Amino acid sequence: MKKTLVSALTTALVVGAASTTFAAANPFSDVPADHWAYDAVTQLAADGVIEGYGDTTFRGQQNITRYEMAQMIAKAMARTDVSASDKALIDKLAAEFSDELNNLGVRVSNLERNADNVKWNGQARYRYWSQRYEQKDGSTKKQNNDQLNFRLEPSAEVNQNWHVNARIDAFTDPSKDTDATVKLARVWAQGDYKNFQVKLGKLPFFSTETAGMLFDDQFSGAQVTFGKNLKATLEAGRWNLNSANKQSNLNHATGQMGDNAANYQGIALNGTAGKLYGGAAYRHFNSNVFKQTTGFEKNTDEANIWSVGAGYTFDKNWNLYGAYAKNEKAESDATAHNIQLNYKGAQKANKGSWGAYTAYRYMGQNVAFAPTYETFLSAGVNNVKGWEVGTEYVPFTNVTAAAYYFNGKKLDTDRDAELLFGRVNFWF
Repeated sequence: MKKTLVSALTTALVVGAASTTFAAANPFSDVPADHWAYDAVTQLAADGVIEGYGDTTFRGQQNITRYEMAQMIAKAMARTDVSASDKALIDKLAAEFSDELNNLGVRVSNLERNADNVKWNGQARYRYWSQRYEQKDGSTKKQNNDQLNFRLEPSAEVNQNWHVNARIDAFTDPSKDTDATVKLARVWAQGDYKNFQVKLGKLPFFSTETAGMLFDDQFSGAQVTFGKNLKATLEAGRWNLNSANKQSNLNHATGQMGDNAANYQGIALNGTAGKLYGGAAYRHFNSNVFKQTTGFEKNTDEANIWSVGAGYTFDKNWNLYGAYAKNEKAESDATAHNIQLNYKGAQKANKGSWGAYTAYRYMGQNVAFAPTYETFLSAGVNNVKGWEVGTEYVPFTNVTAAAYYFNGKKLDTDRDAELLFGRVNFWF
């Protein structure tokens, strides 16, 4: 029955008909994917107000500069045949890119600029996990849990090149009606220059070359990125090991040793060539915790991880992506790989838009330390391999609803693991 369900869903996705890639690449060089400007430009492009480059595309996964974005906004500002909602989006984008527009000779009022000097974005979301996994005696353990999350993401302009970002998270368990846990998850200063960017502080930690298969977290330190079509990123700092998969070998060893952070250095290359995009990275971690982690080399205090990933954008609707990674210091559960087919995309500013995907994931716990996949954020569903399908829909503007289903096996025991995940986001 389970295999039939997965096969049916997979077939439905593959033979579906044709609009924007699910989880599409960020068209900005320095605007987060959950920033309002990301969906604003997507909506304007869908309405024909912004045409991207001369060939009417955003060139697949290629990042564009703020100056290039300002050129598109300037053209949009000159148009008179736009709706009231599109005009409001153009005005907000003009404030965001006011310095670049001024350099182009397009004036933006100081009043409007000052009003947007400090910007607040955020979301309220509800998440639910229902998991089933086989026990040693052959019985099935069932576990359901849910979570409410409130997030604020302020951004403040310091000068033409520098601004400060932060993320504040509050979590609570609605089934137990617990008090919320509030934390400052991220805070960093960011400098943006031509083909060069620097970040300092507690900043996002995302394995771009694997689309988050290894890491979607934060670390304390510094990051430098330079280049245009081919970008090189250098990172160094400290990563909190308590962020590793719950119930994984690494997380368990962290509790035993009391050493909750590892020294970290990394280098990554990411680039595009037409419809093809990809990257490679090498990351090094050092901590006594690894000496007590099951599956690592005896007496090693290191984790040396290399990874590669590549994707191809067939058209505005279909995208295929794959990635592979290995921890050279782990003797078991040392590899991770993923292949995912995306169809369309849910843009929160575009009511009625939707996206879907199907994927095969192999997630060794001694290399995929903190993956982005929400189906792997539960105690019983880590260190697994199997199929996953999912869909996301926008029932109302700035409201998204998603459902994901995973069915597979534990890597160390070959026992069944199954999970159904649901999420509703309210963006502001």
